[in-house]
Amino acid sequence: MQIRLPRPRGRWLAGVAAFAVLAGAGTWTAVADDSAPVVQREDRVQEMPGAKIDTSYFTTGGTERRPAVLLGHGFGGSKDDVRAQAEKLARDGYAVLTWSARGFGSSTGQIGLNDPDFEVNDVSRLIDWLAKRPEVQLDANGDPRVGVAGASYGGAISLLAAGYDKRVDAIAPAITYWNLSDALFPNGVFKKLWAGIFFSTGSAGAQGTSGDQPADVPAGDTPPGGAGKQGTAGAGTPRGPAAAGGCGRFQPALCTMYERVAVAGKPDAAAEQLLQRRSPSAVGNRIKVPTLIVQGQSDSLFPLAHADAMAKQISANGAPVSVDWIAGGHDGGDRETGRIESRISNWFDRYLKQDKGADTGPAFRVSRTGGIDSTDGEALLRGATGDRYPGLAGGAHPIALTGREQSFANPAGATPPAISAVPGLGGGLTQLSSLGLGLSLDFPGQFARFDSQPLQQSLRITGSPTVRATVTSSSGEAVLFGKVYDVGPDGRQQVLPSQLVAPVRVEDAKQGKDVALTLPAVDHQVDAGHRLRLVLSATDLGYASPAAPATYTVALADGGTLAVPTAPAVKTQAAGLPWWTWALPAAGALLAAALLITARRRALAPAPDPELAEVPLEITGLTKRYARSADRYAVRELSFRVEKGQVLGLLGPNGAGKTTTLRMLMGLIRPDEGEIRVFGHAIRPGAPVLSRVGAFVEGAGFLPHLSGRDNLELYWQATGRPASDAHIEEALEIAGLGDALARAVRTYSQGMRQRLAIAQAMLGMPDLLILDEPTNGLDPPQIREMRDVMIRYAAAGRTVIVSSHLLSEVEQSCTHLVVMDRGRLVQAGPVAEITGESDTLLVTTADEVPEPLVEKIAALPGIGSATRTDEGLLVRLDGSTATGMIAELVRLDVPLTGVGPHRRLEDAFLTLIGGPA
Repeated sequence: MQIRLPRPRGRWLAGVAAFAVLAGAGTWTAVADDSAPVVQREDRVQEMPGAKIDTSYFTTGGTERRPAVLLGHGFGGSKDDVRAQAEKLARDGYAVLTWSARGFGSSTGQIGLNDPDFEVNDVSRLIDWLAKRPEVQLDANGDPRVGVAGASYGGAISLLAAGYDKRVDAIAPAITYWNLSDALFPNGVFKKLWAGIFFSTGSAGAQGTSGDQPADVPAGDTPPGGAGKQGTAGAGTPRGPAAAGGCGRFQPALCTMYERVAVAGKPDAAAEQLLQRRSPSAVGNRIKVPTLIVQGQSDSLFPLAHADAMAKQISANGAPVSVDWIAGGHDGGDRETGRIESRISNWFDRYLKQDKGADTGPAFRVSRTGGIDSTDGEALLRGATGDRYPGLAGGAHPIALTGREQSFANPAGATPPAISAVPGLGGGLTQLSSLGLGLSLDFPGQFARFDSQPLQQSLRITGSPTVRATVTSSSGEAVLFGKVYDVGPDGRQQVLPSQLVAPVRVEDAKQGKDVALTLPAVDHQVDAGHRLRLVLSATDLGYASPAAPATYTVALADGGTLAVPTAPAVKTQAAGLPWWTWALPAAGALLAAALLITARRRALAPAPDPELAEVPLEITGLTKRYARSADRYAVRELSFRVEKGQVLGLLGPNGAGKTTTLRMLMGLIRPDEGEIRVFGHAIRPGAPVLSRVGAFVEGAGFLPHLSGRDNLELYWQATGRPASDAHIEEALEIAGLGDALARAVRTYSQGMRQRLAIAQAMLGMPDLLILDEPTNGLDPPQIREMRDVMIRYAAAGRTVIVSSHLLSEVEQSCTHLVVMDRGRLVQAGPVAEITGESDTLLVTTADEVPEPLVEKIAALPGIGSATRTDEGLLVRLDGSTATGMIAELVRLDVPLTGVGPHRRLEDAFLTLIGGPA
């Protein structure tokens, strides 16, 4: 139930005013879109026992019957937060109903944490209302065809609705919980930091939230200590209902429970029972509908174990289940919103519309990071899939750990605590762990440590490692926090995957007790030469530990074997990718016309070179002079080579010769000197090997009086290749133009033409793609999707060459670069080599760092200087490490959101060409 922080009172009053106008009536609004059916929205306040529920209903009009979808929102949000998704589903042919849950948005009533007697019954009443709508498809009288989806708080209500109401036909819960007691009291340990933020948010700001800010705000976006306007307490002092001066809109029983547990520092049986009754697990054996489970890897609130429990129970009930581990979660990271919403839509197409051709995706998918985007901090993702969900223990690989029996202290007051995930900072930390940096502090004398030998080969952990240990406590009780580090070859640099720890309470341990430890579920690659390190700590910032001092003693059992799950059947995705995977340009109509015109003038080409048969491109001594000039060159003595799987960025200022090079590569113009070979074949105009090359150079030539679909079909017919090789339906889906595909191209906007050109270029699935400024006319979300497509396309074994002026996009997308200036090669090689390393790091922060604090940072040992810039804080290391610097910034309460290298591609590019481009 991701936390949304309180809103200003002025907006609450505006919400109340709007509520008064809408109460008891429905207000219709049309939502227009040039390329899709018009969506109509009806706002209505519905009377429920003890509450008035604010709803919005979305359809595209008409009287034809269609399935319905209920969309729930996250904790602290409102119906407005899912409006965009609701409109998309309405355009896809659904009747969509959104609502603000009790105590949120403009709805009244008390927050019951999805209480079956209230929030769940509200959903059933909304289904009753849908059953009376003339445009909603019915399975029986009073039984609409309906699916439920939502994230976090809304994800839980989708599960609960399926368990309590048999009319629900399919669900798609995301980043949510299976057992709320296990989420807030894992293994009997109180998750005090998340619980404190959660109850403070509900108490102080549940009422009157507006829709201006997206729901389910990641903790990394608004640190709990940084919301001073609303008085939200800092991370170290969670503010509960008592501190807030009341229960806010929580049910009194929930408020009393929280206060009791927060004071005691651990849950009691009554608290566990109260939350269990409100959990999907309570009715898990009754959830028998197709379920798409989306869970976050970067999530210390609802970790992957919750999705595992859902999948096992619902599968055992006989229902179809798919599991998708996304990169983000409640601790931040990439939520992969576009891909997930598309997958949910396909899921409902299959199980609500009964479209057996709908692609519901693999049974299991996990997003794997390939580094961090240096401009926005997002992870660069790869996908891996399996035909079956592997669980959290599949393919267990034994790793021997060494270490003697160790004793350590639980300090008085459990202070200072170790640090792992920190709500409000976790998004930055989990992404740093992907870079091999991360931050996790264990204080000397407060933990036991056991190491493996260096790994002989790389190891992919997918699931929950397990180990057995014997624990003894001088007080008879122990609270331990287990974690597995990835330790570098030097034995000192260590990374905590996803910043996750597993808490466990051990009782009756005075004489020693054997304990089976299940460690956090992660998907993490450990490189050869690295070690695994098991750490059992006495404290953690996010959890409550016993306040009384004690001595713990830990020894490994069962020979000290760490069982590491590897899920061997899960393979890096190479085919069958989501629809945007097909969104790469392949060829233009201009190319087809040029090939036809020049077919009669094909010159006899040199014999193919068998040694280059697997090399996508090799250019040697390429030269092209300007027309009617003997000494002015567009391209001069250019040589470079491109290998399979590379995404090559072709860079240079205007006039560098990039487009001329691409046109020669396409066979559109002839070089004066030199040679171009593609898969060993010399390029000539109309060369047969060009059928393996796709290009998007200087725009596609469309016939304006024909529709988008007709243009694509005509282009493929002109190639003379079999219609079965076109993949034309996939290309039409790529365009994403809806009804516009049937309209004449002359009515298209520039962005629509660009999207149609992308779809056309993809026809035939070429082995080598050449893209000249492919993102022109695309909006930022489309640019991001295009970037991801290029990376995954190359990962499947194909090759991409892209010329672009957007250096940030090139840096994020490309593996290799060729830099040109005045027609000549300046430098070629991997991106990392060209950008180089730097001892200056860019630190981004939630708020501007005051100058006195900047001076204090500059004076730290091992820091050469610290300077404020528009981007953040530039810190030059002079002896310190990045990890050490991060620890010091956390200690100084710097509102850290990200750390990365300062020197970017733009700096390297300007240096290479000798000035501004």
